[in-house]
Amino acid sequence: MDKLRVVLLFGGRSSEHSISCATAGGVLRAIDRSRYEVIPVGITRDGAFVLESDDPDRFALDPAHLPEVVDNGSRVRWPESAASRELRVTDAAGERSLGDVDVVFPILHGRFGEDGTVQGLLELLGLPYVGNGVLASAVGMDKHFTKTVLEGAGIAVAPWVTLTRAALADDRELWERRTKALGLPVFVKPARAGSSVGVSKVADWSALDAALETAFAEDGTVIVEAAIVGREIECGVLGGAGTSVRVSVAGEVVVSGRDFYDFEAKYLDAPGIELVCPADLGDGELFELQRIARRAFEAIGGEGLARVDVFLTGEGFVVNEINTMPGFTPISMFPTCWLQSGLSYPDLIAELIDGGHARGSR
Repeated sequence: MDKLRVVLLFGGRSSEHSISCATAGGVLRAIDRSRYEVIPVGITRDGAFVLESDDPDRFALDPAHLPEVVDNGSRVRWPESAASRELRVTDAAGERSLGDVDVVFPILHGRFGEDGTVQGLLELLGLPYVGNGVLASAVGMDKHFTKTVLEGAGIAVAPWVTLTRAALADDRELWERRTKALGLPVFVKPARAGSSVGVSKVADWSALDAALETAFAEDGTVIVEAAIVGREIECGVLGGAGTSVRVSVAGEVVVSGRDFYDFEAKYLDAPGIELVCPADLGDGELFELQRIARRAFEAIGGEGLARVDVFLTGEGFVVNEINTMPGFTPISMFPTCWLQSGLSYPDLIAELIDGGHARGSR
């Protein structure tokens, strides 16, 4: 059987650059080399496409030295039109072909990668790719529009207020009144960022302005969200776009010594967080969670994969967010939930790649 030639695309311009690199390291280590030929293409923080190392150790997640795509002087050239799938590279040795691409696996987190921008590029080029399309990626990246779509689909979400600098400048008193109507505590989040980057918990209104500045540093639109008291539960979703949608068992984030599940706890092994999978849920609770996760995935037009994060409160489940390219290191919650559902990390990678290839150009 001929191998599929897979472009593993990672890095990127977002603040989640290093997490994308760590995900790449996990995939490079686990991918079945007997079935797939991998072309590792990194995107530098400045947006240059470079031919990267195929060594997974190069992208290990070390808290003292986060992995990064460094500009090595090479430049990867995408096909000149949708009539070709040939990838080329220019480096110190000159220009050469890397062969025809069968499928692209964009394991990019955050803006300029998970938000529909790279998906749009790949669609313009006519290249098959893994994961969600332009619309689902864009909606899932933007917390305001995710909430708006889910609320329209009858799915419970946390109450929120969306702010911009222009809105605050126009009538600060109005927006402060609406924000304070949410009650304390609140979470202040960039509308388009992930991995808890730029997120603050505000327990006193005197801290609101500083939290807004932190969030505005990541995005021009910010949401202020009422804090929900409940268990933090997550599950994985696979399928869509003409194939059956499957939902994994649930995992739980148990917060014991931190304000919330922040970047340091997620990726740098900071204390105060325990990840439990499978979560201790009754059969009825798990069934309802999986129903809601499937409905949320379908509401945004999801395909390929997603992680749905919810709170389990005394009144039921409240959806926190949908992550259309979840953390994908071997110890991340998404692959862990699928492992506990009977799907190994290498098999998960294979299913995603084969699914993206089968869907073809969109």
